[in-house]
Amino acid sequence: MVGDAAIFLCLGLIAGGLHWAGIATVATQSSWTLLASGMVLLMIHVVVERTSRVF
Repeated sequence: MVGDAAIFLCLGLIAGGLHWAGIATVATQSSWTLLASGMVLLMIHVVVERTSRVF
């Protein structure tokens, strides 16, 4: 997900440089959404992994 967020961010920056405001807005909003959801899923994975170890 973080890789997809980086791609959308690059597309948003390119679209912003070309003055395509609508496409740049959608791409950057998508990148922030993917980045935030990826971080939340990473935190959930870290917490669950630590508590479910059985020796």
